[in-house]
Amino acid sequence: MHRIYLHPLPVRIWHWINAAVCVTLLLTGVQLRYVGLIDVVSFRTAVSIHNWTGLALIANFFLWLGYYLGSPRIRTYHAEPNPVKYFQGSLSQLVYYSFGIFKRAPEPFHPAVNSKFNPLQAMTYQILMLLIIPVQAITGLMLWNLLGFSKAVAFFGGVRVIDTVHVLIFIFFAFYIPAHFYLGTLGRKPITHFREMFTGYEEAEPAEPPPRSSGVGPAE
Repeated sequence: MHRIYLHPLPVRIWHWINAAVCVTLLLTGVQLRYVGLIDVVSFRTAVSIHNWTGLALIANFFLWLGYYLGSPRIRTYHAEPNPVKYFQGSLSQLVYYSFGIFKRAPEPFHPAVNSKFNPLQAMTYQILMLLIIPVQAITGLMLWNLLGFSKAVAFFGGVRVIDTVHVLIFIFFAFYIPAHFYLGTLGRKPITHFREMFTGYEEAEPAEPPPRSSGVGPAE
């Protein structure tokens, strides 16, 4: 069994900050949405926490974007340039998650230094990071300062449209976070993948081929 350095320190720090921020936004968002039914803290405090945490999410997003744009590891999101093979790999991974894993079928994908994401992960994370989170951040900023963004709010159809989009993405995350946590338990042991996000190393099966060298050292 050999170890592959897949998660450098900057990415691990970003990941856990993002996790804490998203959970905090989800919890405060629930209280703000259901005023009077859930009152863990005061409404004013919940609004303040939600707003400041939202700004932290935006700052953390730009740290992620800057790191990947300036790092050779951006190739981890595009390890398979062939669209047909990319689609086939995504389909195989989806079948594995849906059925194969319950039948102890072999995993269709094995991570390497320059391809740590399976095709389905790469596609999902790109949609999440380049579309869903930016839209949620933009709509959140508009709702935070309706007067300052009044022209933009009017352009996109008014407060009701902005709020609806923001809430729909909130509902998406309410399902995504538990699903992400569940998938994180599918390692050799339930804590394996969580431990990897602290140590940075993944232990590969002996039958797997040795990791491909990037030629640039262990950078995410």
